[in-house]
Amino acid sequence: QVQLVESGGGLVQAGGSLRLSCAASGRTFSSNAMGWFRQAPGKEREFVAAISWSGGSNRYADSVKGRFTISRDNAKKTMYLQMNSLKPEDTAVYYCAAATGPYTTSNIAGFGSWGQGTQVTVSS
Repeated sequence: QVQLVESGGGLVQAGGSLRLSCAASGRTFSSNAMGWFRQAPGKEREFVAAISWSGGSNRYADSVKGRFTISRDNAKKTMYLQMNSLKPEDTAVYYCAAATGPYTTSNIAGFGSWGQGTQVTVSS
């Protein structure tokens, strides 16, 4: 199993940018797809983005396409989420997760390990 720790959250004004990082420990990081999810108060956790084991394939939620970019560095066992043109509706706790397989999925059931989350707050 892989252990995940997110960082990089914070408070930003609408239109600003943040970069989230997810540091992994454990030997399976480079074999698994990874993903980002988010959960706003009173709402269910939702898919944001996912990237395949090699970084060669990714997918995004429609709400973040063109604004967010997911990437990974397998040598550093780290995944990133670059968030640009942030909106107040992006405010949530962001979680990184490791998929149980190598290919991208947006299905929350396909993820077996989770980080503790990092808060992102976008002010209007």
